[in-house]
Amino acid sequence: MKKYILALDQGTTSSRAVLFDREGAKVYASQYEFPQIFPKAGWVEHDPKDILESQLHALRDCIEHITSTGEDIADIAAIGVTNQRETTIIWDKNTGEPVYNAIVWQCRRTADTCERFAGQGLDKFFRSKTGLLIDPYFSATKIKWIFDNVEGVRERAQRGDLLFGTVDSWLIWNLTGGRVHATDYTNASRTMLFNIHTLEWDREILGLMGIPENILPEVRDCSGDFGVTDAAVIGAEIPICGCAGDQQAALFGQCCFLKGDVKNTYGTGGFLLMNTGSECVESAHGLLTTIAWGMGGNITYALEGSVFVSGAVVKWLRDELCIISSAEETAEIAASVPDNGGVYFVPAFVGLGTPYWDSDARGVICGLTRGSGRAHIVRAALEAIAYQTADVINAMEEDTSALGLIKVDGGASQNDFLMQYQADILGRSVIRPRNVESTATGAAFLAGLYCGMWESREELNRVSQKFREFIPSMAENGRAELISGWKKAVERSVLRTDENK
Repeated sequence: MKKYILALDQGTTSSRAVLFDREGAKVYASQYEFPQIFPKAGWVEHDPKDILESQLHALRDCIEHITSTGEDIADIAAIGVTNQRETTIIWDKNTGEPVYNAIVWQCRRTADTCERFAGQGLDKFFRSKTGLLIDPYFSATKIKWIFDNVEGVRERAQRGDLLFGTVDSWLIWNLTGGRVHATDYTNASRTMLFNIHTLEWDREILGLMGIPENILPEVRDCSGDFGVTDAAVIGAEIPICGCAGDQQAALFGQCCFLKGDVKNTYGTGGFLLMNTGSECVESAHGLLTTIAWGMGGNITYALEGSVFVSGAVVKWLRDELCIISSAEETAEIAASVPDNGGVYFVPAFVGLGTPYWDSDARGVICGLTRGSGRAHIVRAALEAIAYQTADVINAMEEDTSALGLIKVDGGASQNDFLMQYQADILGRSVIRPRNVESTATGAAFLAGLYCGMWESREELNRVSQKFREFIPSMAENGRAELISGWKKAVERSVLRTDENK
């Protein structure tokens, strides 16, 4: 019997590979960071080759771990892929060379294009087909930007020489030696090109964007056949049996299989998804409608709220403000002061997501006095993550009135101060699994179900790890006062000046 599932977890700042056993336990993991590219204010890029090489390094480390212990590569039953979503890559299908850097989901360079589409009254057109708002966040306008700004790309695409993909497609194409150009329902649903009702690339939208259909990947089930790795690439032929965007993978990894189940991932950004079952719910409060997963011909939908800067604010404290040396110390620093001292931090470095959807908002730290210090700023940064999450959850409650337990994962969910504050500011319990790598777990679960490592979702529930529960302890009047202060800080963030109108 095969022993392992290998999950590839390609994120915004690093690439991970995680080896799971039959009990769903993490056996080994490897991780490599790669450079972030900021050509202009609000622009974010990656070198696609950096993404690929960092992911291959992590994958090979896991294989070496297996062989170093006397086991065989053949003990890996399958690979599951999960990835940063919306990030856009276009490459030459003959040479594998990218035509431009990957334009990252955080990048706001297409804000003017989105405003033009919105000004033409196309909001309902896009929303009714894709479930998404018109926003630079998604892939469609990123593709259009490359076509409009990189010489010769449009003509090469029309000749059939180029391929587009989100990061999953880029990885799968390379892992299979260029034999498979595919994506899954979840990643397709985040491009602003995919009709989530007909489950097809939408030709009306493609025509509006000037994007030829021949560059698009085939859309497949999340738990299914994505080809076999090329032995020349990784030294072995291993089936790729699962694929999902990182947030949907985390929803699956948290075993949120029932309608109303919710998870929140604290990564570079913050993402909250609610399983809405077969019902495609249209939000009235700035949430997105998206596909949770597609399996066996059945589609499960979700509502999603997005926080553009979540854990990334801690990285900013470390790398740009240089007032901490590691993320791990922030809990102790924040707890060293009794409260925020009136200091609020709105980390709108690339605008604000749900429920504001304001591309022009910019980061602010307000409420500073002579008595404010390093600890207050660090605490305000952690609190900001909780406030932004609460904004999304409140919007979700308004849309559904069906919010249940809140399950959390991602790097920042390991911060006990933040998780307790999150529970306090929500007035709801927050549940953290023992293994907070729900994204990689979800990719492994999807692949494992298809290849037969696990037989059913009920079995996945049994192998899921135990959790810790954070119970709210804050008085209601104190919570209301703090939230009021946050709302005032957000108002300052969204004030537009002549420069950012």
